[in-house]
This record gives sequence, C-alpha cells and structure tokens, in this order.
Amino acid sequence: MPLIADAVNAACDELDGVKDGVLNDPRDCHFDPAKLLCAGSDTSACLTALQVAAVVKIWAGLKTADGRQIWPGLARGGEAGPGGWANWITGTGPGQSGHLNLGIPFFRFLVFDDPNWDYHSFRLEPSDGFDSDIDYLDAKLGALFNAINPDLSAFKARGGKLIQYHGWSDPDITPFNSINYYESVLKTMGPNTTEFYRLYMAPGMQHCSGGPGATTFDMIAPLDCWVNGGIAPESITASRFTNGVVTRTRPLCPYPQEAKWKGTGSTDEAVNFVCAAPNQR
Repeated sequence: MPLIADAVNAACDELDGVKDGVLNDPRDCHFDPAKLLCAGSDTSACLTALQVAAVVKIWAGLKTADGRQIWPGLARGGEAGPGGWANWITGTGPGQSGHLNLGIPFFRFLVFDDPNWDYHSFRLEPSDGFDSDIDYLDAKLGALFNAINPDLSAFKARGGKLIQYHGWSDPDITPFNSINYYESVLKTMGPNTTEFYRLYMAPGMQHCSGGPGATTFDMIAPLDCWVNGGIAPESITASRFTNGVVTRTRPLCPYPQEAKWKGTGSTDEAVNFVCAAPNQR
C-alpha cells in the first residue's frame, strides 16, 4: 500500500500547484498502477500482474458484466497509513488479524445469516434460477439502510439546513458516493439547493479522520450560525496537528469549489487560499 500511495503522490501531488502530499481532487489524477508492474521477480518494490488488476478494480468500483456501475470505486490517494487500505481493504491493519472491519461480517451476519458465508459465492448477476445477491440484499435491507431519496423538499420547507462532509481519501465509504448523492439532490431540487444543503470534500482525510490532509475541523458551529443566524458557511477552516501543534490550516470549500493557492504566502496557511471553481476536467 505505501508503494502505491507514494507512486500516486509522485505523479499527482503537484497537479493543484502545491506540493503537500495531498491530492486536492483525486479525479484529476490518472496514475496507472501498471507502471509499478514487476519487470522480473516479485519484490516489495513492484506489483504483480494480479496486484495491478486488483488496484484497477478497487479504483474503478463495482460494475456489472455490461459495464453498469453498481457502486463507485475508491479515490486515488487513500492507500497508505493505519487508516488506509490495510484497515478497510486487505484486513491487515493493526489488530485486524486478517479480518475486514465491515464488509465480510456485514454479509455473514446481517445479509445471509451464515457465519461461514464465503464471499466467493456472491452472485453479481442472476444465475441458476436465483436473483443476483445484489437484488437479494436490496430487497432484504435496502429500505432499512438506504438513505438515497434526493427529494429534500419537506426538510427545506421547515427551514432545515444540512452540512455534509467526506474525506477524499476515505478507503471505506467511497467519497464518490457523497458526491453522487449531492448531485442527485441538486438535480431534483434545482440550483437553489445550496441555500439549505452544502457538501464539503476534505482533501487527504481518510474515514472520518486521519490521513495526510488538514483533517480537524468544526462543522457544528457553522451549522448553528447558518440555522440561527442565517449565515451560510462559504468556507470552513480545517487544521492539521503534528504532535499536538497546528502545522497547517486549509479552507474546506462548498462542493464543487475547491481550495486554490493564491500563488503567494505559505501553503500551510488557510488565508493564502481561496475557494474557486475547479479546473476543466
């Protein structure tokens, strides 16, 4: 995982004009893991063909045989660290003993009621007279777990305000899921959606915390100001702590805006950044 993360950063870190070990928006990064393919024997400094294929699948997400996206993949940049792929993908993180945090236990105990269930048996497509396991899962638990209704008109009508945030380097719940939901609400509710609902993507933040970015911030105070003072948060300042000391601050911007360095001043100080529309992709 560190090998992959280092290669991603080497290729894409400075695409946003700042060398800080953080991808401002991983969608700008198109690093091909095939560049890490072993030329000879398998060592820790390269990937085998099967490992390359696995990385491609993790980044691409889950798709049907005809290419329909079932679930988006992970973003580039969240592979390393104790909260990275070792914790959520491979199950080899500290204290894991080869067990995955959520995926396998969820299917064993909540979906199939079988502690011995083997993920190799999962049916992505209907077969042998059975529905796909995706359809089975959705029928059994979808109504309980899914929160995907884009019509928030009742929430808006009663004066509700919603702040949502997601780490760009989240290796558990893909950050693209939050973006997809936000865009579905925008499509349903129209361009005035930002009057009551804003999404903030946190570069370099893993699952709820951790990662190389500025990952400490307060969303409650801005929400309170928005609800009780009518002041919508144009940006929210995030901090990075090293040994208990703030070593970097950076603005979190309402999506799809992103923090852009003004070109002067320290790149570790939020005042030297502005929230602006992203570059054309």
